[in-house]
Amino acid sequence: MRLTLTQRLSLVFALLLLVCCSTSAWLQVRASRMHELEVVQGLSRDLAAHIAQDTQLMDANGLMPNALRELFSQLMLVNPSVEVYLLDPQGRIVGNAAPAGRLRRQQVDLAPVQRLLKGDPLPILGDDPRSPDGRKVFSAAPLMVGGQQAGYLYVVLLSEAHDRFAERGATSAALNIALWSIALVALLCLIAGLTAFALITRPLRTLTERVSGFDIDGAPAIDGPLPTQTLSEAPKDSSSHDEIAVLDATFRQMQARLNQQWRSLTRQDQERRELVANISHDLRTPLSSLHGYLETLSLKDASLSPEERRRYLGIALDQSRKVSGLAQALLELVRLEHGFVEPVLERFSLSDLVQDIFQKFELGAEARQVRLKAQFAPGAWGVCADLGLIERVLTNLFDNALRHVPAGGEIDISLQADGSQVLVIVSDNGPGIAPELREGLFLRPFTIGGARRDGGLGLRIVHRILQLHGVTIELLDVPGRGASFRFALPQDLPTAKAWAGQSRGNPAHSGTT
Repeated sequence: MRLTLTQRLSLVFALLLLVCCSTSAWLQVRASRMHELEVVQGLSRDLAAHIAQDTQLMDANGLMPNALRELFSQLMLVNPSVEVYLLDPQGRIVGNAAPAGRLRRQQVDLAPVQRLLKGDPLPILGDDPRSPDGRKVFSAAPLMVGGQQAGYLYVVLLSEAHDRFAERGATSAALNIALWSIALVALLCLIAGLTAFALITRPLRTLTERVSGFDIDGAPAIDGPLPTQTLSEAPKDSSSHDEIAVLDATFRQMQARLNQQWRSLTRQDQERRELVANISHDLRTPLSSLHGYLETLSLKDASLSPEERRRYLGIALDQSRKVSGLAQALLELVRLEHGFVEPVLERFSLSDLVQDIFQKFELGAEARQVRLKAQFAPGAWGVCADLGLIERVLTNLFDNALRHVPAGGEIDISLQADGSQVLVIVSDNGPGIAPELREGLFLRPFTIGGARRDGGLGLRIVHRILQLHGVTIELLDVPGRGASFRFALPQDLPTAKAWAGQSRGNPAHSGTT
């Protein structure tokens, strides 16, 4: 039979209460009995001495039977609960009034007699001549004949008649009241204990049900809002000493953290699947084109004119560069996401870097009739970051904008001082990004007008590079503009190291923007 914790505690408590009450009742009965014996023996302690003094039971010739019988008769009439015995100096019974066959001992131990005569504390129990192993309170006195001790007068104060009367249940009213009081207190304690255990273990039962309903091997529900507090941010009541409440709060926090991590893992797995699928799609197109033109050159080489051959080779080289660029971007993303790249922080001129970016995209912008514009606010030029990685960030943003801005459009970059940091805003007047595509913008691929942006790698690389710097990038809603991206870079080296250090300690950290 399987019992709950409450039932086990209640059972153990009931058993302990039963043992304690039984022990208390036994002690109460024993104390009452010992008190009764002490009172009886105390009142009759000198009874044997008075009898020995007032009655002559022995002479020089020995025991006087007539005197002994007369004494026994008188005592039985006055006090039926006493029995009188004559002992010789060695404790052997030499005279008694017991019925034939009722005497079970022929000798009485004299050690208790000597203790009584010395005045030791009462009660003192001595041998019962009518029981082989019984012991009773008694009174004793030495018998003197001619100035010499001839034996002892041994008086049992609680005779067999008293025992038979006591066995019929004639106990004292005080003892009965005490026993009933113990029983009543035990019952009340049992009821109070069971109620207390039920109340105390109620939170534990609730926690047990919650833990039982949590499937560690199953997927937690991913519907509903994410918890707003993490384990480290959850408030803790330092004044609470309820261990069960603390355990329940800790389990709730753990469950929230596991659900959050499960959602994150599920989302990351879905993003990787989408990324692999889109990379495969983006690689298939240039590879198919490259294969087709190379196959054409191989099969029709003799019939192609030099102009056609050069055109086919140019297209094949262009598709090869696309494949190489995708492979390089994918390799770069893998290195960034697996911690193979660490930013080397240094102070450099961001305005000079922007000029270098303009020179890199100048020819492509002129070919598409796109204007490149820059706005530098005073004091917004020097930053502390990894020069090569920030150049990669601006290159990806400009390349992304240039391929989606229509002819005659413009790409604008502005640098603004904001305290100890520089705000960088890159915007264009292209079609922008639809609201339904903005969730997970830097983590999953998306398309604009059927054209895919970098296979989802460009902005993802930008996001990861800035994340290594402890910086976040965000998409702004600017009226009259297309896609506008903003991020911030620190101007001093201690702040840059602090942001990067926090990013390594907590990948979810993002700097101020």
